[in-house]
Amino acid sequence: MPLAVGTDAPAFTAKDTNGNTVSLSDFAGKTVVLYFYPKDDTPGCTKQACSFRDAQSKYQNKDVVVLGVSADDEVSHQAFTQKYNLNFPLLADTDKSLIKAFDVDGGGYAKRVTYVIGPDGKITHVDASVNTTTHAEDVLAALGL
Repeated sequence: MPLAVGTDAPAFTAKDTNGNTVSLSDFAGKTVVLYFYPKDDTPGCTKQACSFRDAQSKYQNKDVVVLGVSADDEVSHQAFTQKYNLNFPLLADTDKSLIKAFDVDGGGYAKRVTYVIGPDGKITHVDASVNTTTHAEDVLAALGL
């Protein structure tokens, strides 16, 4: 079961697409959309990533950070990002520590679950029934944006 709304989001540190270290604490005071997905460059995951790519300006205008997470490594994330011109970071969770901390382990891959983390570090929204095509717009609607 995903973590509950109102709980503190687990602190994390991971490498992004470009090998930079990213921590949840880097975004203190901002809303963070942390979406977990099974695998780079698969049909559903591609639709989901492209929905966030296409809506990125709406997120940026509201000062909301989008981070995608899968168990794929940085090289896979780089290829996926370049192929689809993704304009937000993907986090490489090769040891599955984030997948476990956020309780989205699908048995070797991440279940498709999205968390919205408020500026105070608490989970404000959980989406475990993702429509990959409209997901970015669905999250914006859930945020009232």
